[in-house]
Amino acid sequence: MAKTDVILIKNVDGLGGESDQVNVTTGYARNYLLPQGLAIPLTEGNERRLEALRKVRLAREIREAKDAKELAASFKHLILQLKVKTGDTGKMYGSVTPSNIIEQLNEQFEIKLDRRKVHLEEPIRTVGDHDVELRLHAEVKTSLKVRVESTNPLPDEEAEPAAEEAQAKA
Repeated sequence: MAKTDVILIKNVDGLGGESDQVNVTTGYARNYLLPQGLAIPLTEGNERRLEALRKVRLAREIREAKDAKELAASFKHLILQLKVKTGDTGKMYGSVTPSNIIEQLNEQFEIKLDRRKVHLEEPIRTVGDHDVELRLHAEVKTSLKVRVESTNPLPDEEAEPAAEEAQAKA
């Protein structure tokens, strides 16, 4: 198969990032990368443009890393509260997923994150406090405290006031 060199203008999953020079099949370049505006052919004129693209990419990556570090510092003091439905025994219906966490972050603190930045080994299925890992950038990881609360009062909470009333009457 015939191959050709192109310069990527935007990030392409599985191929490379902005300003990368890649060798791809001619058909892939001609039929997909070039018409979609994802790449430009490698020519002498475009080689000069490549250096400008690299500078823009470097500046953007530095800015993104700085923003991620600032955001990570703000997460240390946040406690995200999630209300979930539970049965009479306190067992949750369903679970808390990264999508639920992202939705509540946006709703409670007006922080918009991509769902893929929230890393859960498995969905949260219990009521209480949980630490959730956030991978904000390649070099920036932090944790967010998530407090999962029941919308129904738990049986233990109902029993305590009744016991106190019984002692007060006696």
